[in-house]
Amino acid sequence: MPSALPPPCVIDIEASGFGRHSYPIEVGYVLPDGRAACMLVRPAAEWTHWDSGAEQVHGISRDTLATHGRPAQEVAAALNRDLAGLTVYCDGWAHDYPWLAALYEEAGTQPSFKLESASRLLDDSRLPLLDAVHKRSRDELGLTRHRASNDARALQTALVRLLC
Repeated sequence: MPSALPPPCVIDIEASGFGRHSYPIEVGYVLPDGRAACMLVRPAAEWTHWDSGAEQVHGISRDTLATHGRPAQEVAAALNRDLAGLTVYCDGWAHDYPWLAALYEEAGTQPSFKLESASRLLDDSRLPLLDAVHKRSRDELGLTRHRASNDARALQTALVRLLC
């Protein structure tokens, strides 16, 4: 039986690495109606940290960001337009929150949406299943590239399966 609730809005952020000086390089999200968007973020001048291990995971180079990345102001404006008033869920809140904060600080604005951990949607019996269902969803969707919109799509699919 299909769920009466719409799928949650989900966001994923790829970054230059982990830790205090890392920053967002790609933001992808999937809306409740299934529409998705993904944007590369051009690093601000003071965003210099780079972890080659992270680049091996997401496959996004500094050159790609310099050529195809959009300024933080443009990315923040698009997020605010598309996500206004929504609660948006992520699976890595402890990392995603500071990366999103860095993006909005650089853009000189505030988010028009609320960021929450996907774990808030699940009860104690379903939360331990999230990682496995997320991986299975990724495999079943045929998502081979580790990119923000793919990760958001797989997470949304996993949450729908666990919330039914």
